[in-house]
Amino acid sequence: METSLTVAVIDAGLAGLTAARELQRESHQVVVFEKSHRLGGTWAYDPQVESDLLEKVYHDPQKFPSHDEVLKFLEDFACSFELTKLIRFNTMVTKVEVLDSGITQFVVELNTDGVHSVEVFDAVVVCNGHNSEPQLTTDIPRTVRKSG
Repeated sequence: METSLTVAVIDAGLAGLTAARELQRESHQVVVFEKSHRLGGTWAYDPQVESDLLEKVYHDPQKFPSHDEVLKFLEDFACSFELTKLIRFNTMVTKVEVLDSGITQFVVELNTDGVHSVEVFDAVVVCNGHNSEPQLTTDIPRTVRKSG
C-alpha cells in the first residue's frame, strides 16, 4: 500500500494544474498556492497592460489559440478535475526549507493578503514557470522519481 503524501504545488498555471491533477489521482493530499486572484499563470495576464510582445511572437491566429482560449481551457480543466477547491488564491510562497526532523519534510512559508503563516509538507512541486525568479539553494535533499 502506497503512502499518501501532503504535497504543496507552487503556482496554478498549466504545469501546476497538471501536477495537482496527477498527484490527486494518486490519492495525495494536494494544496496549490497561487499568488494571484485567478488560475492560469502566464495566460492570466491583464489585457489592459500595454504590450505587443505576445502579438509579435504569436502572430498567426490560425495556428495558435488566443490567450483567452488557452485561459478558458485551463479554467475548464481545473473545473473538470475539481482542482479549484485545492487552490489557495492570493497566497505567495515566500520560502521553502527542509525540516530537520529525521524525515524529509518541507517547511513552506506563506503570505496570504499580508498574513504570514507556515505549513509543513512531505513534498513540494515548484511550477512557477520561466517568468518568475526563484531564489534557489544548493542544499536540496535527494529527489524521488517515480517511474511509469
